[in-house]
Amino acid sequence: MEVILLERVENLGQMGDVVSVKPGYARNYLLPQKKALRANEQSKKIFETQRAELETRNLERKKDAEAAGKKLDGQSFVLIRQASELGALYGSVTTRDIADAASEEGVKIERVQVRIDKPLKTLGVFPVRIVLHPDVEAKIDVNIARSKDEAERQARGENVLAQVGEEDDTKTEAATDAPPEAAAPEFFDEEAQAAVETDADKSASEDDKKE
Repeated sequence: MEVILLERVENLGQMGDVVSVKPGYARNYLLPQKKALRANEQSKKIFETQRAELETRNLERKKDAEAAGKKLDGQSFVLIRQASELGALYGSVTTRDIADAASEEGVKIERVQVRIDKPLKTLGVFPVRIVLHPDVEAKIDVNIARSKDEAERQARGENVLAQVGEEDDTKTEAATDAPPEAAAPEFFDEEAQAAVETDADKSASEDDKKE
């Protein structure tokens, strides 16, 4: 499907460009978001008559986005998730999760503005692009941790997964170096011991009688 872009669209084209896109992308995103019109003679005439107005509106939106970007750029948002000892999440963090986390902190971000190459599936601090306008971006950090304490440590630059590995190595070395005497004693059964001693006494008594 061919459409006329009403603003610059990342990896697609500039305002006024006629581009070919997949029908689903046009119907589900470009057209309802008023980022494009179907490319036909009537739409081209509408675009030309409204071009000056569209450019003015785009400039205003860009200024608003730049102001918002200055406040947003560099911020960090924490997402608490369950994960294995190796740091693999039980699930993943998506664009919607990031947008929701920002909203909880009072920062309005739409999920379509969040740019990640793929869902995040491990613990750690990840840089994420936020596209506020076709010409304006902000960068935030997404801190995925199992607890607030762990998030604070990661924010300071600590590698919490490396520390878990060091603790495991220490435990293994301690177990290997321990002398045999340090092994845990076998379970002591008082009743069994008493029975053994009684049988021994009986045996000794019978030997005395024989003599």
